[in-house]
Amino acid sequence: MSSLSSTNTTSFSDRYGRLLPGLLLSGVIAYGAIALGKLEWMQSHGMSALTLAIMLGIVLGNSVYGRLAPTCGAGVAFSKQTLLRLGIILYGFRLTFQDIGQVGLAGIAIDALVLASTFGLAMFLGTTVFKLERNSAILIGAGSSICGAAAVMATEPVVKGRSEDVTVAVSTVVVFGTIAIFLYPLLYRWNLDWQVLGATPTAFGVYIGSTVHEVAQVVAAGKSIGQEAANAAVIAKMVRVMMLAPFLVILSAVLARSKARSGNGSHDKAAKLAIPWFAFIFIGVVAFNSLGLLPASMVATITDIDTAMLAMAMAALGLTTHMSAIRRAGIKPLLLAGLLFCWLIAGGAAINHVVASLFA
Repeated sequence: MSSLSSTNTTSFSDRYGRLLPGLLLSGVIAYGAIALGKLEWMQSHGMSALTLAIMLGIVLGNSVYGRLAPTCGAGVAFSKQTLLRLGIILYGFRLTFQDIGQVGLAGIAIDALVLASTFGLAMFLGTTVFKLERNSAILIGAGSSICGAAAVMATEPVVKGRSEDVTVAVSTVVVFGTIAIFLYPLLYRWNLDWQVLGATPTAFGVYIGSTVHEVAQVVAAGKSIGQEAANAAVIAKMVRVMMLAPFLVILSAVLARSKARSGNGSHDKAAKLAIPWFAFIFIGVVAFNSLGLLPASMVATITDIDTAMLAMAMAALGLTTHMSAIRRAGIKPLLLAGLLFCWLIAGGAAINHVVASLFA
């Protein structure tokens, strides 16, 4: 009996003890990113903890991490994969179905059309014009069309993308999302003269929420206009984030069908639908949170834990990304993301204008 107990203890220690160094390293980077993200300057410039975590991870990953990899590799991989899925699930505590009611059918239609058109454009331009690998186009499209880095990270398990592809996609979110923070207040002032989106801050807030990449960037852009615009922007953005789950399910089904018909057109029975179960659990969490059963203080604690998990996942991604791989990706991913950004501004404005007019 004692021998069996000793074996079980050793097995547990071997299995989970080897994760500890990498988890600690990812955790330290995440803690630093979260602390920096709370600084007023960082918040005013839309630099979220997730963005900072991957940046810090890349710096360390291309300097000292090479010597730490043999010891920390297992824990870093766990952070990048398992903690990511847990983080996406807990992200549901930031959302409620009541958010949908606040933007109405017009807001839902705007978000859906912006998402579908942006992702479709990403696939066409990425694979046909720029000749990028399909996974790279998918990741960049997901980041631009849904919710930035979180969407890229959530899409990666479905497409099984490489670390460098994920990092390039996240980098485009950082670049163009940061530009948006400074550009959208100018667009608001121009819109007061042109009246393309109506004159109210609420209407422009919906435009911000439906077209800007990251939640933190949406908050920064909205607050630079006013609290009314910021409130509408965040609600519209949260509805857009909610569309992540059905997007992942549809994407998984399309990829499975494409794989089954690859080659000479015959069905490959080995090709199976890779169901992103964490997306379904994410929706379940949103539904539970919509009931309002948990006190606000507990929800706040859960979202803090979620931020830490996602930051650890981003830190781990940065640690395993080499700048040489990003350089090899070339200018094409940036050009693709730039064109998508232009579409989000111009095409997103057109979609907002037409849909708002139809529902007026």
